[in-house]
Amino acid sequence: MKTEKTRVDIVVPIYNEAGVVDQTHARICKVVDALPHEFHFYYVDDGSSDGTVDTLRKIADNDPRISLLQLSRNFGHQAALTAGMDATQGSVVITMDGDGQHPPEMIPQMLDLIAQGYDVVQTQRMDEALPASFKKWTSGLFYRFINSISGTRILPGTADFRALTRQAVDALKQMPEYHRFLRGMVSWIGYKTVILPYQPEERISGVSKYSLSKMTRLAMDAVFSFSLVPLYIGLSFGALLFCLAAVEMLYVLSFWVTGRTSSLAPGWSSLMFVILIVSGMLMALLGFIGVYVGYIFQEVKRRPIYLLKGDKPNE
Repeated sequence: MKTEKTRVDIVVPIYNEAGVVDQTHARICKVVDALPHEFHFYYVDDGSSDGTVDTLRKIADNDPRISLLQLSRNFGHQAALTAGMDATQGSVVITMDGDGQHPPEMIPQMLDLIAQGYDVVQTQRMDEALPASFKKWTSGLFYRFINSISGTRILPGTADFRALTRQAVDALKQMPEYHRFLRGMVSWIGYKTVILPYQPEERISGVSKYSLSKMTRLAMDAVFSFSLVPLYIGLSFGALLFCLAAVEMLYVLSFWVTGRTSSLAPGWSSLMFVILIVSGMLMALLGFIGVYVGYIFQEVKRRPIYLLKGDKPNE
């Protein structure tokens, strides 16, 4: 990277950021224009309903390095990132959000680490200085939970702000699963990785597009894509109930052996209690199985992760 120009592709997914994306692009250009590399930008519009596309077209008219990809509808952040990475051709690919919270000033440091031989430069958000919030609390809880049940370790605070070599990008392209959790997938491929901490910045304007329902859906994709522990939990409770049933059976037999059968009283309440517990566990286990079957059903249909609107942009 020090002896010749390296093509670096920057992928930025965008959703309803009409008042932000032009400022984001100007800030990125201020950094990368001073670097001795060939940069290309892939802005992926994830079905925006405001003037984001018009703004991107105006920016692209003034900057031939920009390629605009429009998804046919809102497929989600992970699908938009995938669409951008699929279109790239550079030796290095950098993915980042377009709301200004991922500081482009870190790009030179990321490229230096790639030049040192790392395949993945993964940024990690440092939240210690941030005030306590519901999102911060649930994020920490999620990472503790996913790392306790999954064989793939995911560092807390990791974001989709990262640099990847072409080898790492091609490896991700070999993983065409429909329910995508790229933070886990990048960790799973196992290439040489370095962690680069950063302090998140305030959004340039607007509000976060990651609602509680979207965060919940992403968490479910992570749990059910990287772990079978929910099934094992159901099996463990089933085994526990079987042991309790065996103890109950021995207890009742003891009355018959000692001739105290008259002491046995009808146990309606205890019977109902056991039935409710068993029924609840069966329903929970069937629910877990149903979710996995649903995920399998969506995978075997082999629907595309995203659909582009119009022609693929020229490179």
